[in-house]
Amino acid sequence: MQQPLEDAKLVQQPYTPTPQPSLNTLQSDYVVNVQDGTEIARLINQDFLLTRNMKGAFAERTDFSAFHSILDLACGPGGWVLEMAYQHADMEVIGVDIDKGLVEYARAFARTQRLENASFAVMNIQQPLDFPDNTFDVVNARYLYGFMAPNDWPRLIQECQRILRPGGILRLTEPEWPISTSLACDILTELFTKSLFRAGKSFSPSGRHVCITPKLGYFLRQAGFQHIDSLAHILDYSIGTPEYNSYSENLLLAFQLLEPFFLKWGETTPEQLHEYYRQAQEEILANDFCGICFYMTIWGEKP
Repeated sequence: MQQPLEDAKLVQQPYTPTPQPSLNTLQSDYVVNVQDGTEIARLINQDFLLTRNMKGAFAERTDFSAFHSILDLACGPGGWVLEMAYQHADMEVIGVDIDKGLVEYARAFARTQRLENASFAVMNIQQPLDFPDNTFDVVNARYLYGFMAPNDWPRLIQECQRILRPGGILRLTEPEWPISTSLACDILTELFTKSLFRAGKSFSPSGRHVCITPKLGYFLRQAGFQHIDSLAHILDYSIGTPEYNSYSENLLLAFQLLEPFFLKWGETTPEQLHEYYRQAQEEILANDFCGICFYMTIWGEKP
């Protein structure tokens, strides 16, 4: 339904430091400034890549006859909501996000696609959700790890349980950061996971990993969800694969946009980041470059 960003040919680009507004002016819970137009484009592309690699917006289920209302948390530019609304015209699909600009963008896109069953609202999911009890058949969320502190997760899971109808499904998809044969990408990835750890947004005991995927099942079990199941996904972005151009470009953009976060929490300098980024570009272009990203979807039913 949605038009993906075209796979741009991966070429070496000069490193351009991300414009750095005062860190105090950024939304402190986000590792990247979501008001940056480049980040919006990156999120759109990431969302498309994720859905395509997962074989659809909700590929693990074929029977949707019992679903009438679905909520997507931290919906960003709204890609998952729009895809579900397009595929299931008889459902009401709602997306919420803390960023007003992203919500307005998603609303405009829904209007252009004439998806009257898709709607969006501004909402902070780290606060009590502004919905009555027993409202939704499904609550979906993808890639929340970048702004959720460990203590936020149990509260959010309880809120999801509250607004789900009995028998409703909570569905979570979260990643671990990619691994590859690029030394510079490995250094930048470690810089991210350690910065996340220092920022208090990691489950890792050492900062070596994000460590969110092992916790998802635990959250659902602790909240009393039943019939819990999961599905692991691998996105191969090695050279020669269909995802090589798009994912590599997305990853390099993420590293660049994370510069303020790295400088605030990481033990690095702008000069070091410049060199790591330049080296990462070269290594990704190598004819033997290989890389994969692992992520997991887990779901459970409210009793």
